[in-house]
Amino acid sequence: MTLLYTEVEEELRASVRDLLADRCGAAAVLGRVESEAPYDMGLWKTLSRDIGVAGLLVPEEYGGAGASAREVAVVLEELGRAVAPLPFFTSSVLATTALLQAGEEDLIQELASGETTAALAVSLAASPYRPLPETVTVADGRVLNGEIRAVAGADVADVLLVPVGTVLYVVRTEDVRIDVVPSLDLTRPIATVTFSGTPAGEAIGGFDARRVLNLGAGLLASEQLGVAEWCLGTTLAYIKERHQFARPVGSFQAIKHRMADLWLDVVRARAAARNAADLLATDSGPGASRDREAVRDRELAAAVATSWCSEVAVRVAEESVQLHGGIGMTWEHPLHLYLKRAKSTEIALGTPGAHREALADLADLPGPA
Repeated sequence: MTLLYTEVEEELRASVRDLLADRCGAAAVLGRVESEAPYDMGLWKTLSRDIGVAGLLVPEEYGGAGASAREVAVVLEELGRAVAPLPFFTSSVLATTALLQAGEEDLIQELASGETTAALAVSLAASPYRPLPETVTVADGRVLNGEIRAVAGADVADVLLVPVGTVLYVVRTEDVRIDVVPSLDLTRPIATVTFSGTPAGEAIGGFDARRVLNLGAGLLASEQLGVAEWCLGTTLAYIKERHQFARPVGSFQAIKHRMADLWLDVVRARAAARNAADLLATDSGPGASRDREAVRDRELAAAVATSWCSEVAVRVAEESVQLHGGIGMTWEHPLHLYLKRAKSTEIALGTPGAHREALADLADLPGPA
């Protein structure tokens, strides 16, 4: 195990960061969230075609890169730094993981190329530690009925993976009703998906909600790390330039102490996120180890990472808004996008409290007397 980034990971980071800097700057993101189409699907196609991010988790025999969660985590860090409105997490992480688990080859190849985008039809607020609510039913094995709320990525997906118990149904989005609803995070819209006599499509098995959502939560910590790093770096640059009483604001001891505390929080977050990515790198595809100790270690790492990183991202974003003074409260400054992303991911795939409770159980820690 190593928490350091490999040369390949750094090259991947540089490629993604350069492209995002060129096409996904703050002004571009602000412009998109004010439009009717927040997701930048043109940029998504470029990332998928030229850099191959859509198929990172997909084995080479299925047309993917044959990479691991470590490389996925690096991409998520960069997407978090740019609050990029892209379906990478929903399609290339959650949906792809579910398909790999089920051993579905044909659709995996389509997702790996980036030509097809998928979304796992579960609420973004779903917890890995609770059974998914049974809001969708199958009639006669042919049609689906029901409703799933707060599904991320559904509005730009070509197909939906709909879990009913331990079975996944592959449904074309043109066969369902998708209503985008107001969301705190303007860069990651959520939608209500309604099934009313919808053709059930192809049924594939082997869906383990806890495993898929746990891996998603553990990797989401890397996105939260990226959010926190951007906020910290941007704030540091600002307090060096902003003068008060004829001296830089950053020269005041109270500000130095606050920044030092935030820096330590981010360093710890990086360690936690990297540890989770390293252990989750062994949990890709149907051949992943199901040894009890290996599964426990992965869930422990994911719970630690997401419980810590989610709160750090919120704390750093809030401090960043305050230390920017009045400009930090304006719509024109992108800080509010980072705060909203941090707040929304704090409750995505389990709250920090839920992960800490699970952590205590996994580590056999005694509960309150």
